[in-house]
Amino acid sequence: MIRLDAVTVLYRERAALHDVHLHVEAGERVAIVGPNGAGKSTLLRVVAGLLRPASGTAELAGERVERLDRLAVARRLAVVPQLPTLPFATTVEEVVALGRLPHEHPIRGMRPGDRAAVAAAIERVGVGHLLGRDARELSLGERQLVLLAMAVAQAAPVLVLDEPTVHLDLRHQVEVMELLADLNARDGTTILAVLHDLGLAAHFFPRLVLIDRGRIVADGPPADVLSEERIREVFGVDPVFVRLAAPPIPISRPMAASAASSGRDGRQSEGPQGR
Repeated sequence: MIRLDAVTVLYRERAALHDVHLHVEAGERVAIVGPNGAGKSTLLRVVAGLLRPASGTAELAGERVERLDRLAVARRLAVVPQLPTLPFATTVEEVVALGRLPHEHPIRGMRPGDRAAVAAAIERVGVGHLLGRDARELSLGERQLVLLAMAVAQAAPVLVLDEPTVHLDLRHQVEVMELLADLNARDGTTILAVLHDLGLAAHFFPRLVLIDRGRIVADGPPADVLSEERIREVFGVDPVFVRLAAPPIPISRPMAASAASSGRDGRQSEGPQGR
């Protein structure tokens, strides 16, 4: 489903990625981990066709990414960015509905099936209590959940996420990870996510890809990739400070049920940093 062969990306003659080979089969759930500046987000941009490598090839569902127009990419791949920004006033439901743009009729607009997909995504992610609000006025955590709902509504076979839990509190971090595992298990969605939290990555993803200084240094099961020696070498910390929970992965109640029972909104902070 995703294939990078000998990909090198240069920023002002500095290699952000160097000779990267990554193959992700349909239905896999893969987490990209590594220190800051390792090239994780750059790799996602290459996969999404937002960045053209200096050398090497990138393919999505068997097609060279640079040969696909943006509509064709959007039908194959949905993206949840790390720092969501909205340039104009729009309601939560309008943001989620943007996920249907690759599928809706070019003249008639949204059809009943599109509206049903939007409603189902809102329910599945559990953001129904935010309907009617201006998405720009939400906390960063709330906005992240709304963009996740938009990606779910898009119903693409590949879902790419850049730090999807960075603005969420602990409970919502776990619930988002459970949602991704559920999308993968029940819908067959191929998941590729950049994560900083090694514990979440090891617990919820059966395959980890470790990147350091633009190169893939390990690729495989969490126990093999995050060995004590690699944690010391790549992250520069004592492994005693890294808690890695082991599978199996429990899939608990849906996010919508959890949100309805508590009424909490996923915001990390009520102050300026949380809004």
